[in-house]
Amino acid sequence: MAEDCIFCRLAGGEIPSDILYRDDRAFVIRDINPRAPVHLLVMPVEHFTHLTNMSEETSALAGHLFFVAQQMARRERVDETGYRLAVNQRDDAGQDIDHLHVHLLGGTRLGPVG
Repeated sequence: MAEDCIFCRLAGGEIPSDILYRDDRAFVIRDINPRAPVHLLVMPVEHFTHLTNMSEETSALAGHLFFVAQQMARRERVDETGYRLAVNQRDDAGQDIDHLHVHLLGGTRLGPVG
């Protein structure tokens, strides 16, 4: 856990939050500034910053995050109508918090990416 990371503090229970899903590797919250009717953040419990730090051992974590996202899309009932998964990496991509997270967006027709 990184002490200055808000997502680590959420995962550790330091900051109260409505956690929609949690297992030993991942947890899910609603984005506080939603860009779509459904906007969830799927992230690892343990601090992990960027995909450039991924090794073969940690690559299973990325797969697990996508699996959880798919399950949450079903739970939020956007799996049939469509949803977008996005991972922003570093400043130029708009990553505001240096803790890997997958955005799940849906519930409306989404515009083009970029």
